[in-house]
Amino acid sequence: MRLPQERYIVDQSGRKREVILSIKRYRQLLEDLHDLAVVAERRQEKPVNLEEVKRRLQEDGIL
Repeated sequence: MRLPQERYIVDQSGRKREVILSIKRYRQLLEDLHDLAVVAERRQEKPVNLEEVKRRLQEDGIL
């Protein structure tokens, strides 16, 4: 399903001042913003290799 295009509210000069989005698109943007915030918070963390991830998952009983 294709999302509807956003619509704009313009001022008397024809400049875009506001945007109208579907609720679905708005929620997607909020989710993207949240994901970016998580990435920014975790930027300084050390990477974990695949073997370590597997080990942790096995310890937690997930694998």
